[in-house]
Amino acid sequence: MSEKQPNPPLSDNERLKGQSNFLRGTIEADLKDQLTGGFNGDNFQLIRFHGMYQQDDRDLRAERAEQKLEPLINMMLRCRLPGGIITPAQWLGIDAFAAEHTLYGSLRLTTRQTFQFHGVLKPDLKQMHQLLHKLGLDSIATAGDVNRNVLCSANPVESVLHQQAYQWAKKISEHLLPKTRAYAEIWLDGEKHETTDQEPILGPTYLPRKFKTTVVVPPLNDVDLHANDLNFVAISDNGQLVGFNVLVGGGLAMTHGDTSTYPRKASEFGYIAAEHTLAFAEAVVGTQRDWGNRSNRKNAKTKYTLERVGVEVFKAEVERRVGIPFEPIRPYHFTERGDRFGWVKGIENLWHLTLFIENGRILDYPDRTLKTGLADIARIHKGDFRLTANQNLIVAGVPARNKAKIEALARQHGLINDGVSLQRKASMACVAFPTCPLAMAEAERFLPQFVTKVETIMSAHGLGEDEIILRVTGCPNGCGRSMLAEIGLVGKAVGRYNLYLGGDRTGERIPRLYRENIPEDQILAIIDETTGRWAQERQPHESYGDFVLRAGIVKPVINSAQDFYD
Repeated sequence: MSEKQPNPPLSDNERLKGQSNFLRGTIEADLKDQLTGGFNGDNFQLIRFHGMYQQDDRDLRAERAEQKLEPLINMMLRCRLPGGIITPAQWLGIDAFAAEHTLYGSLRLTTRQTFQFHGVLKPDLKQMHQLLHKLGLDSIATAGDVNRNVLCSANPVESVLHQQAYQWAKKISEHLLPKTRAYAEIWLDGEKHETTDQEPILGPTYLPRKFKTTVVVPPLNDVDLHANDLNFVAISDNGQLVGFNVLVGGGLAMTHGDTSTYPRKASEFGYIAAEHTLAFAEAVVGTQRDWGNRSNRKNAKTKYTLERVGVEVFKAEVERRVGIPFEPIRPYHFTERGDRFGWVKGIENLWHLTLFIENGRILDYPDRTLKTGLADIARIHKGDFRLTANQNLIVAGVPARNKAKIEALARQHGLINDGVSLQRKASMACVAFPTCPLAMAEAERFLPQFVTKVETIMSAHGLGEDEIILRVTGCPNGCGRSMLAEIGLVGKAVGRYNLYLGGDRTGERIPRLYRENIPEDQILAIIDETTGRWAQERQPHESYGDFVLRAGIVKPVINSAQDFYD
């Protein structure tokens, strides 16, 4: 009999979590260290569990190094905002903080359906958290190896169903939160939200890797469910939510040059009645907690656990933990995933206005005073704001009598522009330079002019009224969800990208690598050639992504664990 192989050593993140005293570390002492604008040792990682990332302005690195100065270290904070709903009063509070206490003065709407502060200096961190608390908000578990901000379809078609789904998104978020008192002790001067340092769901060393959850209301896949570890697809009967189809194991992040990493679609597990939602959520998280890879963080996500142990084995373990089997998947389908711009009528004769915010960046520009405009709307709006997973914003719950006033403010400040093309509305980018430390290429700053060039190409081919789902990420971590786009650009180096083609309109297909490490001019030439063919050869209502597969320009990705790199 062969000897049992020793378990591989744990990654260093497992050590630091285990030694952190339930996420406290020495963060509180670090806040008093005036010799650096950053955090030392393990605290650099631990602040992520409190919703922050340490960054610096990469545009200024060389200049500051020449002056023998430390990089301009600052923090990005991501708010916990289940389902993306925020009140006008809360909005005015965060708007004022961004103006007074951040380096860039902006708010950034994210693909995680929340907002981020960029450029908060260490002396302002405690004030920031206390402001959020005063507003009824927090940033607990929006980063780190925990369940992140829970997404929920934001564009209401069946408004009653949306309200019910949103309530479940909030419940899931609260149920899966860390229970440690560390956040309150460090940032809120000891005011306690919780009563124990036990972590019955997440465990003493939390999860092996980040974990993302969505609640989706078909037929709109605006949250891109296949980018997430755990998904609850709402099933209704006569307009009332009765249960969920559960899909597990989606994720888009990968590492350049490492073929053991790949994007993966979520697998269907089955249907559950709504009253069992929290039990199944806890069981999926618990199974991943216990079975996930704690030695190799690049293979620690739920998608890799499923591929390693098998979907049916993982599913059976979830059923065992809950004590209830999954029922067969109930019928559902998606027709689109973009946001519905303009006015949409909901229940109780209330209206919802979806505004396009390019890249989610809310700032006052010379020709578009977006930040001032949203603050002006917040001062008179009696409903709420809903942030979307596509970086846009909905002014929700507007009585008919207030529509004209709100629309006038939106137009006055450039929040509504009838000249914005369908293509621009279908395009999205992550933050990348100058603040993201992982960025290899530009994304947010690259996208606007790139889209203008794509618009010119499409118009030349008679495609000015069409759109292609186009996404750009500055690195392969997937924040901009390029691996669910019809055209996806993934940064490889400054000015160079990997080009992926062949995703679909509904977000249910992963694109394939078409060209590697190419500059913008070559990308545009390929878009020119392929959209020209699409214009000439397309079948009725055939999307660009469907066309490039049918025409044999790329092969479909059938099982990404096996054929993504073919």
